[in-house]
Amino acid sequence: MKLYIVPTPIGNLDDITLRAIKVLKNVDVILAEDTRTSGKLLKHFEIDTPMQSHHMHNEHKTVSNIVAQIKSGKQFALISDAGTPAISDPGFLLTRACVKNNIEIDCLPGATAFVPALVNSGLPNDKFVFEGFLPPKKGRQTRLKLLAEETRTMIFYVSPHKLVKTLKQFSEYFGEDRQVSVSRELTKMFEETKRGSVIEILNYYEIKPPKGEIVLIVSGRD
Repeated sequence: MKLYIVPTPIGNLDDITLRAIKVLKNVDVILAEDTRTSGKLLKHFEIDTPMQSHHMHNEHKTVSNIVAQIKSGKQFALISDAGTPAISDPGFLLTRACVKNNIEIDCLPGATAFVPALVNSGLPNDKFVFEGFLPPKKGRQTRLKLLAEETRTMIFYVSPHKLVKTLKQFSEYFGEDRQVSVSRELTKMFEETKRGSVIEILNYYEIKPPKGEIVLIVSGRD
């Protein structure tokens, strides 16, 4: 009676762990954010365990049924499209439900995009705060005003079409000299990290619009 939380590679398939492969082969069901995306991963590692869709649009409805199946003796593994489930991905609701039902949870260590982005940013990483995605509209300005006083290094996930807008807002609320680091397409062929002041990085991406997955690291207030 157990739920496994299994991180999957954020780009380079070689980053999957031997333990993750073993677990995915041995459980009864794999809960996948997108079965088409995860299907490619499972096929690559010759994993033929049945998959079941589990994403942000259906997790509220499926959690109780999954819990009941685990309590009946089935072993489930939860994966997301990339990285560690529940970190800006589905997973929290199911984990919470398992805790409430005294179901054992085993979270494997593995890929998470913000860790390599933070470490290679060159910014202080002894203390940091993970903000994930900023609110798209409602509450965004309030959040930025609050974060302007944050002294720890801050970590954000940003979609490529919102990076320039986000950097402009950081320039406004944090100051154009605040140091930032933008890591793009981590572990993939076109991986890139740009470091500098907000205004320097903004000028770069205004000329060269970014593509791919982005982690944005921002230094805290002095």
